[in-house]
Amino acid sequence: MDILVIAAIVAIAALVTRRQQERQRIVLLASYLGPFQIEKLMATLSEGYMRALGESDPERQQPIWDHLRSSELALCAQFEQFATRFAGADAERTRVSTLAWAIPWADRLFPAASFDARKAMAIHARGIHRAVHADPDEPSKRRAFRLSAEMFLMQHTCHWFCKSKAVASARMWVRHQTRYEQLLDAVAPDTARAYRALLPA
Repeated sequence: MDILVIAAIVAIAALVTRRQQERQRIVLLASYLGPFQIEKLMATLSEGYMRALGESDPERQQPIWDHLRSSELALCAQFEQFATRFAGADAERTRVSTLAWAIPWADRLFPAASFDARKAMAIHARGIHRAVHADPDEPSKRRAFRLSAEMFLMQHTCHWFCKSKAVASARMWVRHQTRYEQLLDAVAPDTARAYRALLPA
């Protein structure tokens, strides 16, 4: 058989397998996220923060910050519950390849180049908790910035789990004009340290 035909068959088989695995990961993550309103709360906070920061008058800003407080607390509580439940997922199904591009069975072919998404979600839960329950005297603007970074890094991990690091980083840039490295610099030091320690060297 012609070598080009063989190469085409292999490429098509790899593409089909990769898409199949991506669907399985999306379904798995959605099954754990389903009972919660995490995405909706994140959207509410992101939009609310932009609205508050767009107000130049502090007296007009404060009611917005106060209104968003309940959403911050709800996000924190719900994400902690999600992370606790996700910790019970099958370990083989939660491995994430650290290779830049998605390759079928990469997490099993190259186990040293992978990490456990369950542990990553636990790190995000702690980071979100710290951001939400920081010093009560901390300015709302600073809390908003830190919580946004924690949320976006968590979102990056979710996209990385479902697709690949390259896709996750591209989506983060398109949606928020933020690079992966910038997120790691923006989150709390404890989050960045734990996250980097989780990833294989």
